[in-house]
Amino acid sequence: MMNRRMFLAGTAAAAGARLVPVVSKPGGRRILTLVYDKSLGMMRAIDRVVR
Repeated sequence: MMNRRMFLAGTAAAAGARLVPVVSKPGGRRILTLVYDKSLGMMRAIDRVVR
C-alpha cells in the first residue's frame, strides 16, 4: 500500500527526472498541479506543458 512518504518520494523523483529535459529544451512551461484523487484516497500530481 502506498503511504504519504512513498507518494512524496515518487513525486520528487518524477519531478527530478522531468526537470533535466526541460532545462535542455526550452519551449514550454511545465506546470505541476496537485489534485485529490478519491479512488486513491490521496493527492496526485498532474504535469502539464503550457506553451
